[in-house]
Amino acid sequence: SVNIVAFGNERDGFSEDNQQPSLIWSYLGRSALISRIDSSLSASHVGSPVFTEYQACVFGNVRLVVHDCPVWDIFASDWYTSCRLIGGADIIVIKYSVNDKTSFQELKDGYVPMVKKALNHCSVPVIISAIGARKSGVPCTCPLCTSDRRSCVTTSEGVQLAKELGATYLELHTLNDFYIQKYFGGVLEYFMIQSLNQKSSEKMKKKKKIQKSHRVQPPQLEQPEKMPILKGEASHYNTDLHNLLCGCQCADVAFYPEDLSTVVEAHKVILCSVSPLFMLLFGVKSPTDIPDTSIVQMARSLFAVEAGAASPPAPHGAPPCILPVRVVVKDSVFCSCLPDILHFIYSGAFQWERLEEDIKKKLKDLEKTEQVLEKVKCILKTPGKLNPVKDCRSYQIKQLYNTSLRLFFNTPVLADVIFKIQGATVPAHRAVLVARCEVMAAMFNGNYLEANSVLVPVYGVSKDTFLSFLEYLYTDSCCPASILQAMSLLICAEMYQVMRLQHICELYIITQLQSMPSRELASTGLSIVSLLKKAKFHNSDCLSTWLLHFIATNYLIFSQKPEFQELSVEERNFVEMHRWPSHLYLKQLADYRNYIHSQKCHCTVM
Repeated sequence: SVNIVAFGNERDGFSEDNQQPSLIWSYLGRSALISRIDSSLSASHVGSPVFTEYQACVFGNVRLVVHDCPVWDIFASDWYTSCRLIGGADIIVIKYSVNDKTSFQELKDGYVPMVKKALNHCSVPVIISAIGARKSGVPCTCPLCTSDRRSCVTTSEGVQLAKELGATYLELHTLNDFYIQKYFGGVLEYFMIQSLNQKSSEKMKKKKKIQKSHRVQPPQLEQPEKMPILKGEASHYNTDLHNLLCGCQCADVAFYPEDLSTVVEAHKVILCSVSPLFMLLFGVKSPTDIPDTSIVQMARSLFAVEAGAASPPAPHGAPPCILPVRVVVKDSVFCSCLPDILHFIYSGAFQWERLEEDIKKKLKDLEKTEQVLEKVKCILKTPGKLNPVKDCRSYQIKQLYNTSLRLFFNTPVLADVIFKIQGATVPAHRAVLVARCEVMAAMFNGNYLEANSVLVPVYGVSKDTFLSFLEYLYTDSCCPASILQAMSLLICAEMYQVMRLQHICELYIITQLQSMPSRELASTGLSIVSLLKKAKFHNSDCLSTWLLHFIATNYLIFSQKPEFQELSVEERNFVEMHRWPSHLYLKQLADYRNYIHSQKCHCTVM
């Protein structure tokens, strides 16, 4: 059905022709079945029907219901009925006479806002019909005369009213067949068809929704369990080297004042890694290799190497064949500050403010403090590069060792130990090894054969893996080329108890496996079960737990591989318990597929 609500009076209120047929009645004509229903609030309008209901059939079998309210006062007073009618309307028609300016003004100022409020943003089409031919009489200009009520409503005023409501504006000069049936009727029937199409569409959607609610729904695939999170370990690179200085292990250089009253021990490889001056001092470079003459002059004026002189006993941990180099510090003030300077260097050389404060407290002389600090800046110069300590307050050398110690990785320069592995030799420096690896510290400082040997054999690991391991000790970083190489490096790290390197390898393996697409994971020759067993054997609990979850999450892929049978009973039970998709989902999916392909779901015609 289509419900139409019409408001307003198309007759001129001052016209004597009250027998003029209404717009709605004229449209319906003889095909309408009319029944009059007076509102309960029409007592003050006796003899004038308030709401008139028309019923008819249009388009053959479509029921048309029209409620016509020609009196606007009742629209306002019987607000509940008016809102109910507007709420159930498919089309709204507002009528007025072009020759009744007063009624139009009341409609515009008082009733149109009420209609907009009742619509409440509903998308109901509205037709505004301006009815009648404008009379040419000129209204009286007397302010006390009421004859100006017969002023005409202009077309622009009607169009403006239609814009306020978003309505369609029509002018019907007379209620003849053309204006009623073709003009007004054509627009009205267009909106009727639109309303019927919308209702049909909503009915189909509702029907489909009901059918869908009664139909068996496909099972919902739950999300896989969250994988265990592996947390990385913070670097303790600078702390390791600082502890090396504090422990005086494997020291191979001793600084003395000119009176030989005190001694400060250090390590040549650490000092040479931060300063070309120390490279010159310990014979790593010649004066011709250093273009900055100020560094050469500083080395000669500040230090004197006495390698051939008598020296105190070798520092604890050094082989008997390796004697420490004795260096005399010619500047007594600088020598008194040397322990603080070495702590600054071994701690990463970026705590310049702390060094400055320590020297100020020790010397208690601003001029001497500035002289010592200037010498420190000269010592830490980098030839051919930007001077990193030109303004040490604003520039921090936070990457001192991991960039400079790389210069001495896998080189015989200053090396005091040689590893023999797979028929090849790899030179290294005891100071770095002892500082970075507790196992090697015990090996070189304890009652072991390696403590007094320069040549140390290595078993159970390949040369490439051991080189990667040493590279991490020197630079605090590693970059495995593959998952298998990372696993080999993890085994080596576990062998020497370097836990942070072990965590780095674990994270690398996990990252690489997570980035593999399913197709590559199914076709790869890499055995995840083999990785799992190695991780368990070498006490990598975090990685082994993660790999079990990884196998369970990719159950459909790994269950088809032969290696799946190599899992232990305990591992198999864990995977089955945490598998994705679960047994329950697969059973529900099979039941749903059987339902879809059952005869009940087939078309009865087919």
